[in-house]
Amino acid sequence: MKDKIAEIKERSDKNGKVLFFVASYLNNCPTLVTKEIIEEITNGEKAGEERAFASFLANVFSESDSEVSWLEREYLFKGVKRLSTEEYLKNEYFKNIKIPRIKEKNWEFGYQSYKPYEGFIYRDIQVDGYTEIPQIGYFDKEFSFPTVYENGQEWMAIKPNEIETMKEPIENAKGNVLVFGLGIGYFTYMVSQKQDVISVCVVERDESAISLFEKHILPQFPNKHKIRIVRADAFEYAKNEMANGMFDYGFVDLWHDVSDGVDLYVKMKKYEALCPNLHLDYWIERSIISSIRWSVFRGIYEKSKSGSISISEHEVEKYLTDSYLKSFVKFI
Repeated sequence: MKDKIAEIKERSDKNGKVLFFVASYLNNCPTLVTKEIIEEITNGEKAGEERAFASFLANVFSESDSEVSWLEREYLFKGVKRLSTEEYLKNEYFKNIKIPRIKEKNWEFGYQSYKPYEGFIYRDIQVDGYTEIPQIGYFDKEFSFPTVYENGQEWMAIKPNEIETMKEPIENAKGNVLVFGLGIGYFTYMVSQKQDVISVCVVERDESAISLFEKHILPQFPNKHKIRIVRADAFEYAKNEMANGMFDYGFVDLWHDVSDGVDLYVKMKKYEALCPNLHLDYWIERSIISSIRWSVFRGIYEKSKSGSISISEHEVEKYLTDSYLKSFVKFI
């Protein structure tokens, strides 16, 4: 059993190191890779561009040749992808909804851009066993996208990460849909366009966000008659209204990223028991569960190391599964 725990610990340490590399890159120097660097490595051949991008990052952030090798092979070759601006601009929201540059109280609507070869997280973390692979995307030309700011900080933007991470929830939505969190209405727009969606109830607590949306964005929605916006606290609404049988599907998008998402996710999961027949999806749930998984494992590892618990290999693996953790968080 100690061998299994040691094996998982080794993978956990690698995951943590990779996440640190990626965070350092994206937070401090996302434009580190340039067209000139890639063309020099590939001799201008597009076919090898993604591997060149990944190898360059591995060599910059690694401390040894052996580290470069596993970082490339186990993570970056599987996680770096060149994206198409044309493909994303075909998205219905991009084509049909025009976002004005406006500001009201603590909210502001505007645009920002990715520069050519600028790195960013383009979809939720991918899990392969205990290996968790950050998904780094880039464009080879500039890409602009609408953004909503709260108090000067980005709150939501219609960029590849949001589009990719909402594909499955949009596919799952049907009937009478409940949405926690308004943003600039990307999810609301996309599900309102579906024939099998009857209505969309959006719960948002900020009056200014609602006002800006209703004045400038909602009038552009072809199916705005399906949409009702309720000004309320998400958790109060979940406690008092979610179980009234009105809804067939729910989507929760109340956080900026994992750092503020774990606590809010755990809090909302407790309300699932009130409505067992309601299907609820949560934005970037895989990344949130990943954070919880390694917190649980650290507890198991420390107690196993000290000899305060005896645990089987089967139990360890069960406690780290997504299904167990999704159920476990309801009782935290």
